[in-house]
Amino acid sequence: MGETVEFASNGGTAAGYLSRPAGGSGPGLIVVQEWWGVDDAMKQTADRLAEAGFVALVPDLYHGEVAPHGELASHDEMDRAGQLMNGLPADRAARDMSGAVDWLAASPDVTGRGLGVVGFCMGGMLALILAANRGDKIAAAVPFYGFPQGESEPDWSKLTGRVRGHMAETDGFFGPDAAKALAAKLQGMGKDVVFTVHPGTGHAFMGPHNALGTRDAALADKIWPEVISFLHEQLG
Repeated sequence: MGETVEFASNGGTAAGYLSRPAGGSGPGLIVVQEWWGVDDAMKQTADRLAEAGFVALVPDLYHGEVAPHGELASHDEMDRAGQLMNGLPADRAARDMSGAVDWLAASPDVTGRGLGVVGFCMGGMLALILAANRGDKIAAAVPFYGFPQGESEPDWSKLTGRVRGHMAETDGFFGPDAAKALAAKLQGMGKDVVFTVHPGTGHAFMGPHNALGTRDAALADKIWPEVISFLHEQLG
């Protein structure tokens, strides 16, 4: 269903995986990868969003690198993903995501009221940063079990889109107390932000790959239609 596309990124070129709906057009979504890279699970997620009527673009922030893994990933596989994530230049990632926004916004296939962004894990954190940095284009954001903390936080004053985040109760990467504190901070700034901490869940509970052994299929099946409905309400 999908294809690789290239787009301008701060004087250079970046690439991503693009999936279109059956009708060819629809509201545009940026989908931000997990720390594994643009793997089959991310492409599958983009395809599912296309099936739901969106034009979904996954910018390849690792520029072709992927941390291979299977169900119940090994320590070595997770170490490799960590190396890729920690080695990702923050400024390059920001440029690539912004370039993806501009490319998608200019696409004749994209309809609706602004763009949305969905991200998972590292991508959840980056989705919120993108929503703040590109408040001129991003009208809705759905981050999953990831958010910026401390020095990585962006200038939240530029956040204009509505945010509906989904966080895990047991999460050593992005703790629920910190998630609640950030949501309260943004609400105090007048931002339309809601983070739901799902009881009994672990990090990556939506992951189709079940790399951490934490997938909650029943909860994923419940949340997904809610996410689709929210994005269509906001974007068209």
